[in-house]
Amino acid sequence: MGKSISVNEREAKVDFDCTSYYINRELSWLAFNGRVLEEAEDTNNPVLERLKFLAITSSNLDEFFMVRVGSMKDQEKHGITTPENKAGMTPRQQLAAISIEAHNMVDRQYEVLHQELIPLLASCGISFSKPEDLTEEQRTFLRTYFYDRIYPVLTPMAVDASRPFPMLLNKSVNLAVMLESEKDGKSKVLFAVVQVPSVLPRYIRLPSQEGAAQFILLEDVICHYIDFLFKGNRILSVKPFRITRNADLTLDEEGAEDLLKEIQKELKKRRWGAAVRLEVTCDMDDYMKGILQESLEIESCDVYEVPGPLDLTFLMKFYSVPGYIELRYQSLLPQPPADFIGENNIFEAIVHKDILVHHPYESFDPVVHFVKQAAEDPNVLAIKQTLYRVSGDSPIVNALAKAAENGKQVTVLLELKARFDEENNIVWAKKLDKAGCHVIYGLVGLKTHCKITLVVRQEGQKLVRYVHLGTGNYNDSTARLYTDLGMFTCNEQFGIDASYIFNHLSGYSKTPKWKKIEAAPNGLRNKILQLIDNEIAKSTPEHPGRIILKMNSLTDKKLIKALFKASAAGVQIDMIIRGICCLRPGIPGVSENIRVRSIVDRFLEHARIFYFQNGGDERVYLSSADWMTRNMERRVEIMFPVEVESLKKRVKEILNIQLQDNVKARVLDSQGIYTMIKPRDGEKRVHSQPHFHNVAVKNTKKIRQTPYMKQLKPKTHVEEK
Repeated sequence: MGKSISVNEREAKVDFDCTSYYINRELSWLAFNGRVLEEAEDTNNPVLERLKFLAITSSNLDEFFMVRVGSMKDQEKHGITTPENKAGMTPRQQLAAISIEAHNMVDRQYEVLHQELIPLLASCGISFSKPEDLTEEQRTFLRTYFYDRIYPVLTPMAVDASRPFPMLLNKSVNLAVMLESEKDGKSKVLFAVVQVPSVLPRYIRLPSQEGAAQFILLEDVICHYIDFLFKGNRILSVKPFRITRNADLTLDEEGAEDLLKEIQKELKKRRWGAAVRLEVTCDMDDYMKGILQESLEIESCDVYEVPGPLDLTFLMKFYSVPGYIELRYQSLLPQPPADFIGENNIFEAIVHKDILVHHPYESFDPVVHFVKQAAEDPNVLAIKQTLYRVSGDSPIVNALAKAAENGKQVTVLLELKARFDEENNIVWAKKLDKAGCHVIYGLVGLKTHCKITLVVRQEGQKLVRYVHLGTGNYNDSTARLYTDLGMFTCNEQFGIDASYIFNHLSGYSKTPKWKKIEAAPNGLRNKILQLIDNEIAKSTPEHPGRIILKMNSLTDKKLIKALFKASAAGVQIDMIIRGICCLRPGIPGVSENIRVRSIVDRFLEHARIFYFQNGGDERVYLSSADWMTRNMERRVEIMFPVEVESLKKRVKEILNIQLQDNVKARVLDSQGIYTMIKPRDGEKRVHSQPHFHNVAVKNTKKIRQTPYMKQLKPKTHVEEK
């Protein structure tokens, strides 16, 4: 018999820092966006849904270039050659690899657009036309439309010795114009720029035969009438182009006297950051392209030549063109959560038991009603809430303002540094402040990303704390598109922790000793490491440990190394990671017991769920945090346990169904490649998202048929008397 090797001995023989065990973060993100693009390529999806996924892919790429590529360009500019600490790639190596992958992705985008989607739309009576293809009636309509609606907004900008190349807005579509001017019998070639106005609709519907929907792009109309802007000159060429700028904010929070003003100042700079990408149509000549490259200081590898149209994000609005229901997914309406049906008062419902809500299959309305009813309830003394991203006309923000006006003590931690929502949040911060709320902008050097609401209510001779904890934002719009979990409770220990959180954020109190939750940046990573170590300690060959993790991204090296250690010890690990995953699964002796899958579907998978078998005494947690270094070190996050057995069972079922999904799941292999899972012959199809909606429908029907909105209508003061 050979001598058995202990876990520590095995670990000593393996260097978990080896760069070949990790996937570069940026390349993993591009792989995720490739999975989104696969949904645009998937012929099983309705054509307008495929168009929407194409728009999402483009929007994702825009943000990637503005933030990630912009940041690496800065590193390269400052001479940083240090490799990143996981896959060991320098900024220059990353930029080179990104360029290859991104160019391939853009080629795929336009291939599916021109070869599949446009012909499919045409077969359904929806088409895009060029000016030269129009009927006389359409030309007359377009001429009037141009002179009345477009021409007054246009501004031609000449570029010459006295007029330098204009500072063009980030992500704007523009027209490069080459002209020939004659003066004193001599001809001269001139260059000008015309910005395609973003304030106007990107596409125009043309008069057409009944049953047909014919459109033309705004830039095509401007190109057609461009000579009207440059009278007395001959137009040689006019081609669209688009620039993407570095939009990563650089804030000196320590030195900022007023964070709100500092962010407002930085937001203005974002529009004019250095160009990091130039998109042009593939028929643009080299001379014109050279002028743009030189003026924008863009390298050839950062030029993307496409067969048009530029900026496919406009397809998101086109997706909503009226009619054509058969070209979209069947609507899945959010259901009233069964535990709230029949309850006239949301606080009475929460007193009965902890309540779990699964969005968007179950309605976000209880979260909104929780704040609205608190605002109106004369027994409520205080409301405290964290806000990260909220909708444009947020009913929650309006309810908080109303609560302050009603004399409640309202404290709102509104994170001004939520990327690309800064302007929106500044508007809300001012409104809440004006209404009398105590508005906090967050902690220096940290983003407040946790999702928590505390309502303090006078009930007889005691105060009762009602708490909502969630994995997703308090945003009623995205709650219809993102999958998230939220829990309502009046458990006193959760209430104490909630008070600790807000006191810690609003004052100078030290990190408390938590009753139930764990929080970042102090403690969360250590708690997760303890849970993993505990799983290793309780794992045996006969009864191996088990960990199931669901999150958006996994990048933190310390946590990845802990998972490697657990895998090497025989712990079975399944991960459902929608986006970035820097861990390579399936490596013998390192990650052979780790399996990674990604689900990309009509709803954005957003919930964070962590399951530990714990020797049979199972632990289930929900969290606002992904396992990324930024979440562990530079954000305020929370992780909270689900302890009620019925709710714990429900969360485990969510994980189990997603691990069985063989319709929209992709599996990651040790080479970093994702492969779509397909049902084997005779195997039952498991499509997790429609499954969860069907469960919500059945639960609602089981409880009652009474319309939900009437049941949860907040009481008025008259009714309470």
